[in-house]
Amino acid sequence: MANDSNELKPLKTWSHLAGQRRRPSEYEIVSTNLLWSTDGDMPWALSPNIDMNKWYLKYRNQSPLKHEDWDAFRDPDELVYRTYNIKQDGQETYVDGLLDEHNRNEHDTGYGKDWLECLAKSYTPARYLIHTMQMGSAYLVQMVPASTIENCAMLQAADQLRWISRISYRTKELQKSFANLDFGGQERNRWEKDPSWQGFRKLMERTLVTYDWAEHFVALNLIAKPAIDEAFIRQLGKASRRNGDMLLALLNDAQMLDSERSRRWTKALVEFALNIEGNRTILEEWIKKWEPLGDSAIELYCDGLPDSPEASSEAKIAVKEWRQSIGL
Repeated sequence: MANDSNELKPLKTWSHLAGQRRRPSEYEIVSTNLLWSTDGDMPWALSPNIDMNKWYLKYRNQSPLKHEDWDAFRDPDELVYRTYNIKQDGQETYVDGLLDEHNRNEHDTGYGKDWLECLAKSYTPARYLIHTMQMGSAYLVQMVPASTIENCAMLQAADQLRWISRISYRTKELQKSFANLDFGGQERNRWEKDPSWQGFRKLMERTLVTYDWAEHFVALNLIAKPAIDEAFIRQLGKASRRNGDMLLALLNDAQMLDSERSRRWTKALVEFALNIEGNRTILEEWIKKWEPLGDSAIELYCDGLPDSPEASSEAKIAVKEWRQSIGL
């Protein structure tokens, strides 16, 4: 029997990348078009009346931020799990070296009383703050409409986990060196009650109950995370240098490298979304809604830093300039 010339031929591996007419990169192979729940009108092959389907329909599919092909987004760093681990292994080795070198030099014995009080108030409670960022990033992993965006959010969550571990490690070191100051025993109380943390606590608690994936992204990556970068990481780092704590200054410099990578994919996603008419208005409205919370968080935190009268204004200006650099 003759072959039917109209017979369908099986699709080739990575057929969705065939149009570029080159061999797909490792990043493209393991990161693109992986979310089967975005195909069709119903996310999950279950009853349309179950809560999970209703949730995804409302907070992902029906988000006001639209794009005809979210899967076309690409991470500018093209990181995947394998390359992320290679890259971060080098950074973790560097951080280990910082800690070991400063321990050998008995760095902590040089702290004055005022700076120890600052560390207890403005540094060690930050593991709660960083954990809220990890939780927010993890929510994006669950809800974003494309696997290439999901991958970026997942690695961002991994960054936060690493820095929670480092802050916890330093808290234990300080506890051993200064048992009378209750390092490791008062962080939760300070996070919940100290005035300097209440702006960030309010901001992050509201972010974590913002369920629309796109507004959550704006609240987290365009408001909260830049505010944390500029206040907790950069301004605390400057205060550390002024008070002779080069270990914390260098640790915060290393943490900022992760934030810079996060900013690159955030910028790329914003620019990708701005190609669609109407998205600019939506993004600007969300920024207008969330920006006062970010500014308040910066002010309250920076007001608690020693020898830092310009910290609050510098941090707020830096955040605004960064958002302007991405067109918002």
